[in-house]
Amino acid sequence: MSDPFDLLVLGDANPDLVLTGDVEPRFGQTERLVDDARLTVGGSGAIAATGAARLGLRVAFCGVVGDDPFGDFLRDELGLTGTHWGCDTSNCGACVVLMDGQPLKSCTALTVMCDGHEIRTVESLEVNGELDPVQQGFHERHALQCGFCTPGMLMTTRALLDENPDPTDHEIRTAISGAICRCTGYKNIVSAVRWAAEHEAAARREA
Repeated sequence: MSDPFDLLVLGDANPDLVLTGDVEPRFGQTERLVDDARLTVGGSGAIAATGAARLGLRVAFCGVVGDDPFGDFLRDELGLTGTHWGCDTSNCGACVVLMDGQPLKSCTALTVMCDGHEIRTVESLEVNGELDPVQQGFHERHALQCGFCTPGMLMTTRALLDENPDPTDHEIRTAISGAICRCTGYKNIVSAVRWAAEHEAAARREA
């Protein structure tokens, strides 16, 4: 059997699947494991509770296959279900996470492709009970109805504002063009991104 994964887990991974120390898989046997895969998986609660920025764990997963979709790995193995699974073809954008700060559609990315990269999921946005400005913007501007597309929209927006703190409406629409919303008609989403950009700009001026 291959060695367990080495992961840097940032946040609310499923505690039943996290084993510290040099251990063997607890949940049966698996024929294939990716050797030495190093990830940083987004989240906040578990780390915030310890006051640590990152928590390095030696973990063992059963049934993880390196050529499985990364979205499956996040949801089924780490329990990070904020990443939604929609079209399974990279069209709808509900599964977007950030890899090294750039949007990644996790439904068609292989788990092994994320080896060595920093991954942020929607769980990483809220920290210590405080919503990220993009989350606040979606709330203030009523930019969601059913909410299914929202995690991908939020992560896409976060990447946009990290790279371009003052985007035009055209730039906002271009950035979110890879995500489909079947409810709002996008007007409120653009307004929410604008709200977040202005809120962050005001916070920077006050700092």
